Amino acid sequence: MDQKINRLESGEFSTEKTEIDKDSNTLETHVELQHLQGGTKRGLDARHIQMISLGGAIGTGLFLNMGGNIATAGPAGALIAYVVVGIMVYCIMTCLGEMATFMPVTGSFNHYATRFVDPALGFALGWNYWFSLADNNVGFSLFVDRLLNFSVELAAAATIIAWWKPVMPDAAWSTIFLVMILTINMASVRLYGEIEYWFAMIKIIIVIVFIIIAILVTSGAVGHKVIGFAYWKDPGAFVDGAVGTVSVLLSAGFSFQGTEVVGITAGEAKNPTKTVPRAIRNTFWRILIFYVVTIFLIGLCLPSNDPQLENSDDDPATAAFTLIFKLAGIDAGAHVINAIILTSVLSAANSSLYTTARTLLGLSRDGNGPAFLGKVNRFGSPYWAVLFSSITGFAVVFVSIYSASAAFEWFMSITAVSGFISWAGIAFVHIRFRRAYNYQGRNLDDLPFKAILYPYSGIFACGLCILIILGQGYVSFTPKFDAITFCKSYIGIIPAIVCYIVYKVLRRTRVVPLGEVDFETGRVTRLDIEKDEEEDIDVAWWRRILRWIV
Repeated sequence: MDQKINRLESGEFSTEKTEIDKDSNTLETHVELQHLQGGTKRGLDARHIQMISLGGAIGTGLFLNMGGNIATAGPAGALIAYVVVGIMVYCIMTCLGEMATFMPVTGSFNHYATRFVDPALGFALGWNYWFSLADNNVGFSLFVDRLLNFSVELAAAATIIAWWKPVMPDAAWSTIFLVMILTINMASVRLYGEIEYWFAMIKIIIVIVFIIIAILVTSGAVGHKVIGFAYWKDPGAFVDGAVGTVSVLLSAGFSFQGTEVVGITAGEAKNPTKTVPRAIRNTFWRILIFYVVTIFLIGLCLPSNDPQLENSDDDPATAAFTLIFKLAGIDAGAHVINAIILTSVLSAANSSLYTTARTLLGLSRDGNGPAFLGKVNRFGSPYWAVLFSSITGFAVVFVSIYSASAAFEWFMSITAVSGFISWAGIAFVHIRFRRAYNYQGRNLDDLPFKAILYPYSGIFACGLCILIILGQGYVSFTPKFDAITFCKSYIGIIPAIVCYIVYKVLRRTRVVPLGEVDFETGRVTRLDIEKDEEEDIDVAWWRRILRWIV
């Protein structure tokens, strides 16, 4: 007993220290938590977490693809799609927030899948989130998407620079960016958080500037005429009716993906019972406002039949933002947008490497990955996980740069729906979490943060994600069935299913009975909550106001 107390007081692990209970069971819980959080540092402030989640969602999807969504569904159809997906994302975020504030551990929702549902589900969703994001029980599909996102962003950054002038080969630029991002992720998590904070701030500023300019354009304050709702009448508010609107749901979902990263950061957050809920609330409303207001204003300023609006080649010169800057008489808009996009892809690559490494760390700690991936350096960074993810990602970069376009296209097809699989997993695991929590007769007041409208929020989010996954391949059925398009549309579902079945058969796992779900290991205590509340009360009034701004 004394040795365990000494280990807790030694500072070897940086989880928030609480008073050691005289009850030996409580002490064992703290010791087990050390295993989950061993060596990691709680170095992320509330402002870091908010901006990491916000910056992860504001990227090329906002700056390059919104015009294409309006061309596909019309201004009203695109607006409806973004509102619906925004509501779904908020439901998912509150589901994740309830679990992450109660158990702020490394591994996040992938770990929760193992704990609350079935280790096989944790393995499948974890490795799918590494080959998209990387983690343990709920995310095999998400790892694939994040890992490929990392490689794609590196390749995209090189292409963006070449848009100005091809000074060096794309592979050279990708190598430079990889070394830079690798160095950041090998250092303290606080350095990562600070860099992401300023990356996100740049993107927020340009979006705010755009909103102001777009309002001036549509009102006639700048440009040649008052536009108002003219383009909603001609060529019309909708394109292809309900089909066009539904087809944009998947694209809108891609735009919001990255918000779940707040669950990954919970294990390294200061005062998680306060910082995580605040980040979830603020991040959602900011993203919803940015995306909904932006798509609405683009739909006012540009007609859906504008041939440049689709921007099929992702050229900053024909991005919707640039076109509206030109209407306002700002001819340098393409250069500004290209610079912002470069910032966005570097931020996305940095965030993807962070999340894939933490996912591997969680998988390792849960026994679903090699043990060496769970080792951390003196800064608290899982260095082997970072190296493994970066090497794998860089290999995919060369696949994307040096031909093999067909292979890379299939890689991207595999990961196309991975984010939605992860989101559906979060909602499903939360429903199971609350069922077990209620079954064991636990007090809901012990939860620092509660999901809205349980269980309807989780059911709505999970159901809509499944519908989007199943419906996104509708193009393979019209005007006639196309087997290749069908396979590309739905092949991304297979890895998660295969991982689940294989793990289930080899390990012979079982669904964890409701009465046996472990709610003690890694949970926050009443002392933790009271401590965080006291620290929150002591914050100066001007800092509280600042929290709502940055």
